[in-house]
Amino acid sequence: MKINGNTIRPGMVIEHQDRLWRAVKIQHTQPGKGGAYLQVELKDLQSGSKLNQRFRSSETVERATLEQNDYQYLFADGDMYTFMHMENYEQIELSINDIGEDQVLFLQENMKVIVESHDDTPLGVKLPKTVILEVTEADAVVKGQTASSSYKPAIVEGGVRVMVPPHIGVGTRLVINT
Repeated sequence: MKINGNTIRPGMVIEHQDRLWRAVKIQHTQPGKGGAYLQVELKDLQSGSKLNQRFRSSETVERATLEQNDYQYLFADGDMYTFMHMENYEQIELSINDIGEDQVLFLQENMKVIVESHDDTPLGVKLPKTVILEVTEADAVVKGQTASSSYKPAIVEGGVRVMVPPHIGVGTRLVINT
């Protein structure tokens, strides 16, 4: 579907230079002389390379249509992660680059996710909005810092480091926004 160049939003997938790109950041710029344009940081979905591109409002770009299917995360084998389609029980393997290094930390066995694909090629994984993780490590509270709100570092399942209130200890389960 063709869209106007200035309607690109972060997270949108477009076809540009015969490749699929995901818009990461956008900035609307209106110089003193000349027409306004949209400065877009694009990430190639196959290679992971980045590109900064300007789109004027008069330009049109092709928005890619992605299929979104429900999958269940099964297990990890090295750098490969296995997911099962919820309807036909077909299994696919995705690499850490396909999923994203930051999102891999939140994956839990039997978690329901959405796999985005284009022409039957998986491109990425959408995690649930929130996950419940248990605190595996928490620093001791430093007393006397109550003049302002105080937080302490803690590590949850998957190795994610978060800041938590002083009363949170090891074994506490936290709801974390992904």
